Amino acid sequence: MKKKAENQVVEEREGFVEGEGYPNCEGEPCANMADEAADGTDSVADETAEAEAPAQSVEQTDWRDKYIRLQAEFDNFRKRTLREKMALIESGGSDIIKAMLPVLDDMQRAIAASEKSDDIDALREGERLVTQKFIDTLRQKNVVEIEALDSEFNPDFHEAVARFAAGEEKRGKVIDVVQKGYKMGDKVLRYAKVVVGE
Repeated sequence: MKKKAENQVVEEREGFVEGEGYPNCEGEPCANMADEAADGTDSVADETAEAEAPAQSVEQTDWRDKYIRLQAEFDNFRKRTLREKMALIESGGSDIIKAMLPVLDDMQRAIAASEKSDDIDALREGERLVTQKFIDTLRQKNVVEIEALDSEFNPDFHEAVARFAAGEEKRGKVIDVVQKGYKMGDKVLRYAKVVVGE
């Protein structure tokens, strides 16, 4: 009971009695005082928000500029790498063509020689030389023939086009090569078409 009385005294000193509202207020003036008090705190908050608004606006503008610049840089990077890839493909193709031109020259000389000569052995030797030069040119570009004949059938390098009964010792082995296969490094350019024994 004593505690309750002390609380009431403290509240009365502050000008407020619980359940009775503001002291010396009757009706509308009290409501106006509450509105004025609320308006005072709102005006301080508004001033603070207005002061922070330009700072936020500048920061947002900076971030927006950074984002737009970054997006433009990435777009330029993407276009540049695409151009570089296209140039690399074109130059890579021209490098192969340049390596093949001497072989074409030799083939044309062999055709011209075959029209003037009746020596079959010389023509055959010329064909062998041109073929060997072509194989050497491919080897310089890291293109090699896939070994197939008499080896175990390997689906990573061989394509079976037929099966043929060849006895127990030839079962699962390549007994004939229909079309030679080639690889560049570890990448298969063309699978060897083979006949497999069964």
